[in-house]
Amino acid sequence: MKRLLQTLLRIFRNKYILTFVILCLWLLIFDRNNLIDRVKYLRAVNQMEEQKQYYFEKFKADSARLYQLKTDNENLEKFAREQYLMKKDDEEVFVIVEE
Repeated sequence: MKRLLQTLLRIFRNKYILTFVILCLWLLIFDRNNLIDRVKYLRAVNQMEEQKQYYFEKFKADSARLYQLKTDNENLEKFAREQYLMKKDDEEVFVIVEE
């Protein structure tokens, strides 16, 4: 134990090594762009990339659905009946809810 302590003291008495250690500690812990913050930012960026991919896929699906509704009147009528419970003037619609 005493020998280890003497070795460490001899190493840290060197001003260059001591300066290097202090600089590393400063950059890793106390700096504005420290290691902890960089890891947080990296996680946030990864999460945002996943959200970007999710919303891009959702946008593509919605765009395809919108094109389908604009071009085919049967699909538009089906969509209106299902989503907004619309009906023709001469018919009745019964909504059956399954439990």
